[in-house]
Amino acid sequence: MDFQYTEEQQLLADSVARLADQHYDFEARKRVIASTAGHSPEAWRQLAELGLTALTLPGSQGGFDGGALDLVATMETLGNALMLEPFVSTVGLGARLIAALGSEAQKQSLLPAVAEGSLILALAHAEPDSRHDISQVSTRASAQSGGWRITGAKSLALDAPIAGKLIVSARSSGEASDPEGVSLFLVDANAPGLQMRTLRTQDNRRAADIELNAVQVPAEALLGRAGAATAALVEAIDFATALSCAEAVGAMRFANQSTLEYLKTRRQFGVPIGSFQALQHRLVDMFVSAEQARSMTLLACSRVDAAARGEIDVRERMRTVSAAKVKVSEAARHVGQEAIQLHGGMGMTQEMKIAHTFKRLTMIAQTMGDVDWHLERFAATDLPPA
Repeated sequence: MDFQYTEEQQLLADSVARLADQHYDFEARKRVIASTAGHSPEAWRQLAELGLTALTLPGSQGGFDGGALDLVATMETLGNALMLEPFVSTVGLGARLIAALGSEAQKQSLLPAVAEGSLILALAHAEPDSRHDISQVSTRASAQSGGWRITGAKSLALDAPIAGKLIVSARSSGEASDPEGVSLFLVDANAPGLQMRTLRTQDNRRAADIELNAVQVPAEALLGRAGAATAALVEAIDFATALSCAEAVGAMRFANQSTLEYLKTRRQFGVPIGSFQALQHRLVDMFVSAEQARSMTLLACSRVDAAARGEIDVRERMRTVSAAKVKVSEAARHVGQEAIQLHGGMGMTQEMKIAHTFKRLTMIAQTMGDVDWHLERFAATDLPPA
């Protein structure tokens, strides 16, 4: 497998890195955290101008027909800079689902707006009792004259407070844990009957718990066929998981580099502490963990793209993504904890970027399935012998 990025992929990542250096340094990020929006509309516009929001969209809707591999280098750069922009929510989840299930009218109406950066999307799928089980949906959608009525509750919908439209999962048939019977609906963020309790996650992302009290949506709000959204939902979450793994690799790269620089400059007993062999060994282990995570991320992204082209079985995609998420989550914990310990007490302070990096790595490890859940899925999707 070729682990080198193409010239176009690297040039795009370099452009994002220049944007981060000039307009999204750590001080600028702290101002974004303190802002009402919780993200930078200007940075989001610039990312759209670079073509990031259009890269994986269909060419017929203003996109470039790219895949997960085309975004790995860029996601690493976003992770390195700890950008708070709703990229995975909008491009990795929302736009992916619209492209897979939407009618031609829905695609033409929404995807060009995503491509130009004027529409932010968020997925409202997780529920208080669902844990990471994708098919566990208790929210109900009832057909009525001219549309649907949605009633239920959603938990921790990332980027929902800044989204223009939500993609809400609801069960139109079957029991709460049935694999089939789940539908997806486009719902305006300010729809009557929708109550949003906004919150801030540990890594300073904006999210919301959502109550849907008999929310009325028209018939054209349904994405795809009623009760047939599970497969597309799993695929989009796998795609977004692969992108999040790449973001974690970028955050680990920063953690390793900043720790190395700290060990070179922090002095004890009259010498830099980086001269102590025991600390050198720990730093080498951190770099090895990050490189293993990067390798698994590239493999997962390649399998996601291959499955989208119909070249491999869906179970192979799921199995590889789960393997990557386990490896990346374990590496994120190892690198993050070691970086904090090697920085000493100052590594825990909010004035240090490494503290925010540790929190971001921790949240990525828990989002879209933790280690235990992905280990179970890895075992459950064991491929038959050739």
